Amino acid sequence: MAAVSVHQFAQCITCHAWSPDHSMIALCPNNNEVHIYRLSEDDKWEKIHVLQKHDQIVSGVDWSISSNRIVTVSHDRNSYVWNQETTEWVPTLVILRLNRAALCVQWSPKENKFAVGSGAKTVCICYYEQENNWWVSKLIRKRHDSSVTSVAWHPNNILLATTSTDGKCRVFSTFIKGVDTRDSTGSSADSKFGEQIMQIDLSFCWAFGIKWSPSGNTFAYVGHNSMIYFVDDVGPSPSAQSVAFRDLPLRDVLFISERMVIGVGFDCNPMVFTADERGLWSFLRFLDERKIVSSSARYGSQVATE
Repeated sequence: MAAVSVHQFAQCITCHAWSPDHSMIALCPNNNEVHIYRLSEDDKWEKIHVLQKHDQIVSGVDWSISSNRIVTVSHDRNSYVWNQETTEWVPTLVILRLNRAALCVQWSPKENKFAVGSGAKTVCICYYEQENNWWVSKLIRKRHDSSVTSVAWHPNNILLATTSTDGKCRVFSTFIKGVDTRDSTGSSADSKFGEQIMQIDLSFCWAFGIKWSPSGNTFAYVGHNSMIYFVDDVGPSPSAQSVAFRDLPLRDVLFISERMVIGVGFDCNPMVFTADERGLWSFLRFLDERKIVSSSARYGSQVATE
């Protein structure tokens, strides 16, 4: 696949999402539009669609894998689900009920729900109402003390992890009767919607990106203090590890496998973290190996139990 040049699209990209087959990319060029580009036969990216519905900057976009739907959220406090009909993308209204900007969005694994984090200290769990032809939301309120910066779905489609500028990471139940089923969801299906399963208070600063491992047994999140946190045994007594580094803070993380995580951030050089056979996490290397780590003393790890 041809390399994607940022300067070909815009000087600043607010958010982006790949199509299921990675042949197209949807991005916001720091305005109220979402541009969809496709890779042509001569390995050049051509703009084929512009999604225009929002009034302010689009702050989040996610492209579902199975249903091929795009969801967008914006500082205008609105959200739309876009369905492709023949050659056009048609928006469907989402009732968010927010009084502050929507900041991030992600489809659930089964794609029957999506979660929206906001500057209103609120998380919206949205699902489709067939009779009204719109998406409605149930709100998780009075749990966060500041803006919700990132959301991440557990593989069971019920648990949702969040990070916030209040420095905390939380896990909630999003079970909605009539939308979710109790089969194969484990004990999380016994909890009520919005119930807080756990709270991790380690970063003492803004917390950013968060992701679950493929099995859902571990999640990782990052803070603005140049640290990354790994949490196991999700529940009343979780165990947590932190890895500190002297480079600029990370902004997001991604599990490559159960024992390997990639972190990206303000240092413009992805970092690789791995876990040994005992489950202890540590920094391995930069993806750009031209950046040499001068001393292993620049990095340290710590194990804690909440």
